[in-house]
Amino acid sequence: MARPWEADPTAGFKRRLGKSPRELGNTTDNPDCPDMWELDNGDVAIIGRDLTASLGKVLPEGVSIGADERLVVIPRNMIIAAKPDIPNV
Repeated sequence: MARPWEADPTAGFKRRLGKSPRELGNTTDNPDCPDMWELDNGDVAIIGRDLTASLGKVLPEGVSIGADERLVVIPRNMIIAAKPDIPNV
């Protein structure tokens, strides 16, 4: 059975959501910083720490992670800073 939604590997990056990791103090000069981007098809790409192995063991009931999915964590201040860029509908 086909999934109702599938990630589009051909989508391009449209705009950053919120502030840059540097503006939020979430990074150094290293290239390992969390980030959030709206893609040109409207989907959102999240760059964060992969905690699938640890948090995947304690998921709430009814929550699952597919074989091709990862549980990614980003800093709270990053999602709060992105709030004005996320539409209500």
